[in-house]
Amino acid sequence: MKHLLKLGDLSKEEILDILGLADQLKFERKNNIPHPRLAGKTLGMIFQKSSTRTRVSFEAGMYQLGGNALFLSSRDLQIGRGEPVQDTARVLSRYLDAIMIRTYEQSEVEDLARYGSIPIINGLTDYAHPCQVLADLQTIREYKGTLAGRKLAFIGDGNNMANSLIVGCVKTGMRVAIGCPGGYEPDGEIVKWAKENGDLTVTDDIFEAARDADAVYTDVWASMGMEQEAERRKRDFSGYCVDMKLMGVARPDAIVLHCLPAHRGEEITDEVLEKYAPSIFDEAENRLHAQKAVLVRVMNG
Repeated sequence: MKHLLKLGDLSKEEILDILGLADQLKFERKNNIPHPRLAGKTLGMIFQKSSTRTRVSFEAGMYQLGGNALFLSSRDLQIGRGEPVQDTARVLSRYLDAIMIRTYEQSEVEDLARYGSIPIINGLTDYAHPCQVLADLQTIREYKGTLAGRKLAFIGDGNNMANSLIVGCVKTGMRVAIGCPGGYEPDGEIVKWAKENGDLTVTDDIFEAARDADAVYTDVWASMGMEQEAERRKRDFSGYCVDMKLMGVARPDAIVLHCLPAHRGEEITDEVLEKYAPSIFDEAENRLHAQKAVLVRVMNG
């Protein structure tokens, strides 16, 4: 595993290997067992989209692994002033041991990997959010014991989260149901692949999607960069809220997941978020452990 550009590039075995290492690193962290597996190594973190969880978890993770992390905003780099990504990739490859980038276009992540000579990690694009989904899978496995045969229902926009959840769940043997309004479906190629290789339902009926689900997942209706669409999306997604009535059709022991930040009263009610806070904030914590596992695998092999 040289890069983490999108989950579609990984095999089932590679995903499960990362999850197993994430569990081990989490155990070591909880028991104050040092694990300086990346001592002396440096991660460059390029942020063209701001973040709380991505920045703090990667920076803290590198420190806990014995390495260093450099925060690089678009204001700090010549890439923000028009330097071609291929030139940035070649230069940073001379200074760093790996790059994590959080940006808009998936092509920018792919180009960094194409022209650079060090591992590239996708911290989020408009197409995919692989690091988040690895943490999600780790959380589901912690609560449910296994992934194969479990059902995940995603309620909301067929965005980067939905795209990556479909791939990660199908590759690990889970069933997936997406409940979204017409016109907001996930990427067509991902839907086609999932239906050929696993169990995927896409519907505009959120109760059909959530029925008998082991995990119910939601995300904001307007992601970063879509602020100008916020009012229209509020109208289009009216009724696509995870509330206690919807949770009534999921399995009695279902968990709720949210990649955060949450807009309480829009995609999720305050009541649901507080009732299911343990799984939601375990999920947030697992960003640290899953990403540490990714860092170890791409930087140490």
